[in-house]
Amino acid sequence: MKSIYRVNLAVKPHEKVAIVFDERKKALAKKFHTAAETFSAHVTLIEIPEMNVNGQEPPAEVARILLPHDVALFVTEKSLSHTKARRDCTDKGMRIASMPGITEDMLKRCIETDYARLRKDTARVADLLDAAKSARIRTKAGTDLSLSIAGRKAHGRKAGIFDQPGYWGNLPEGEAFIAPVEGTANGTLVIDGSIANTGRVKRVVMTIKNGEAVSVIQGTKRHALDAVMEKTGRKARNIAELGIGLNRNAKITGLVLEDEKVYGTCHIAVGNNIGFGGTVDVPLHIDSVVRNPSIFLDGKCVMKSGKLL
Repeated sequence: MKSIYRVNLAVKPHEKVAIVFDERKKALAKKFHTAAETFSAHVTLIEIPEMNVNGQEPPAEVARILLPHDVALFVTEKSLSHTKARRDCTDKGMRIASMPGITEDMLKRCIETDYARLRKDTARVADLLDAAKSARIRTKAGTDLSLSIAGRKAHGRKAGIFDQPGYWGNLPEGEAFIAPVEGTANGTLVIDGSIANTGRVKRVVMTIKNGEAVSVIQGTKRHALDAVMEKTGRKARNIAELGIGLNRNAKITGLVLEDEKVYGTCHIAVGNNIGFGGTVDVPLHIDSVVRNPSIFLDGKCVMKSGKLL
């Protein structure tokens, strides 16, 4: 844990640190608090209710309480990454490590990684995404999805090092990601890794038309994700993100925070993308992880069956 404050967040003695947590992560948050006291004399624990889904806004006062701090850790069960509260904080210059679903095993396995190599890999893939107008994902399991990324910019180049004002991201880190152009995604996504808030899955089929996930089926039944999107509203069906996992220490465990970072995977998210280059603002962001994809940018294969070329 100490390496997060020393390496990833570069906390200075005079800086104020906040740790946002919910009931399910209370014990872990207390350990983060103890570790933080080595680096700062100003450490605050902020408890919030557990959110229902990833991307749901926390209570309005949370951002107000957070704003006087220099650094924040989100040690929560559901993700606050794609919320207005997080955007308000980073707009003010706060550095944030968002860790929805984090576990001690994940910390031990993924945090102390080769960040120089990770940054190099991430920059390389992000540059390829920046230069491309179209992307296509295919897998032997049956995925065949095409979408436009023309004019959109890729993210992830910070690669887990949030040492400058306004820098933020997940820990563990390890992905290059981009917001597809709304309305352009078409095809089939066969999810055989995991789904956020669901866990590991063997085969879930998402049918995508004109930029929306129109159905999500497991076997012959409607998957719970479909019901969540319906309840949230039509914007929740937006194909919000294409991400490519690049962390060589990560493995698929059923926790998407780590799963989406696994080298040799990609993920597609539905819902909110306004915080990283898209136009859709909705209180939901759900990632689905696909194993061993072949990824084509402007027709050129850049990843073949999970291996970067």
